[in-house]
Amino acid sequence: MKKTGFLLTALATSLFASTAFADVAVKLGVLNDRSGVYSDLAGEGSVVAAQMAVDDFKAAEKGITVEIISADHQNKPDVASNIARQWYDQDGVDAILDVPTSSAALAVNDITREKNKVFLNSGAGTSDLTGKACSPNTVHWTYDTWQLAHGTASAVVANGGKSWFFVTADYAFGQAMERDATEVIKANGGEVVGAVRHPFPGTDFSSFLLQAQSSGAQVVAFANAGGDTINSVKQASEFGLVQAGQSLAGLLVFANDIHSLGLQTAQGLVLTESFYWDLNDQTREWSARFEEKMNKKPSMVQAGVYASVLHYLKAVEALDGKGAGEVMAKMKETPTDDPLFGKGTIRVDGRHIHPSYLLRVKKPEDSKGEWDLYDIVDTIPAEESFRPLDQGGCSLVK
Repeated sequence: MKKTGFLLTALATSLFASTAFADVAVKLGVLNDRSGVYSDLAGEGSVVAAQMAVDDFKAAEKGITVEIISADHQNKPDVASNIARQWYDQDGVDAILDVPTSSAALAVNDITREKNKVFLNSGAGTSDLTGKACSPNTVHWTYDTWQLAHGTASAVVANGGKSWFFVTADYAFGQAMERDATEVIKANGGEVVGAVRHPFPGTDFSSFLLQAQSSGAQVVAFANAGGDTINSVKQASEFGLVQAGQSLAGLLVFANDIHSLGLQTAQGLVLTESFYWDLNDQTREWSARFEEKMNKKPSMVQAGVYASVLHYLKAVEALDGKGAGEVMAKMKETPTDDPLFGKGTIRVDGRHIHPSYLLRVKKPEDSKGEWDLYDIVDTIPAEESFRPLDQGGCSLVK
């Protein structure tokens, strides 16, 4: 009898130990533009950033097995939807990462909620993701249109840029960016004298720039991103808009865009970002490791992928599980702390809160190296960087 009791106790202990220390297998899907206008700021670099988070977290040593897969959504919401459904239904993906292009992100947002999975958005900008389209399954990590509008537009108006003309990408992001910036401009005593919508993606902006030129607006604002912004600014320079006295405002500009444009073309441009590689010793160290793998500095989108995956894995470790509801609750109740965005929080509407940086592109003669692109004009505190919780119209806010 004693022997039987001993065996039963040993078996129970063995089963408990194997359960307590069982591996948690997590599958992450990086869904973004891998071949088009946003491939430089997202693309393979976001996959690399996600893998760096897994490696830095030492997931395998903590009993968390992580597989990362990727796909190109071609900036099309229907393609993004089809991939998301296949990943969730057939391929066992637990969380989708990145998803630039707001129309694609809104589609993935809906499917993720339907399937009760996790969406860690870094690439899309529409503030509707934490507003009327908010979801308990989505974290909007890096930037949004409200943040950019209040950072950049308010600074330009305060410095005398009172009349504006928008050149806007005709899809969810561009429309949200123009809307949020217009509110800021009018609230600060400025006016919008005109706007034109261009196809997304675009290549020839000449007719739109001629309209902007003839409007007489002090500021020509580009409510677009990536390759569209690069082509817009280049062609605006060729048309002589700045030489004729108009100022250019890029409402979503990435360090990669400035690097492609060159300081001679982009100098003096004021913009807002959530991350810049040269902010401090921690951002410089991580960015140097990223550059070793990608031969370029990271964008804020890629930095956001890294930071969001790191926080997700902390929640999985704490729970010893990956249930979407439990993981999202743990991510929101646990303060964030990473080397790229510092200390922050995730609100009930899914908005990650962190500081923003108002930046000005350097003159060529002031730059000390290939990626020395910005002067930091101002740091906007975390509590002022994003739309107040009670103003977004999110149904999760009680």
